[in-house]
Amino acid sequence: MLHNTPPNLSDLPVYQKALEIFALSQNISTYLNHDLSNLKSDGSEDSNIYFSGDIVQQSVSLVPEIMNAEMERSSEKKHKHLASLRKLTNKLYKNSYRLEKSNSNGKDFLPILRSELKKFKKLQSTWMLTL
Repeated sequence: MLHNTPPNLSDLPVYQKALEIFALSQNISTYLNHDLSNLKSDGSEDSNIYFSGDIVQQSVSLVPEIMNAEMERSSEKKHKHLASLRKLTNKLYKNSYRLEKSNSNGKDFLPILRSELKKFKKLQSTWMLTL
């Protein structure tokens, strides 16, 4: 942990769920990439492969936003981090639906990701009340 990290951060359910979402997104992306990385018969690539990278990128950003909101003293800046966290969560939802249209068996795992995102949103709402 960083020296500026709040000591109770790893105990927060919202933080723990963000880590779980990151791990799940990473695993789903890896699974999808095996199916989506092959070129189509016309030589083009499957555009859905980018959404698999997006879910990893967005999920990796959840933890820093939680940490920044926890450490921020200014109420206005704290709300900016919370708004960013909501945006990231919504983008993850959208990209999971986009990936569900892909031609991969990995898409069966996307409802699990959305289920975890719903739990995360509930934890996020409760956590926001404590800030």
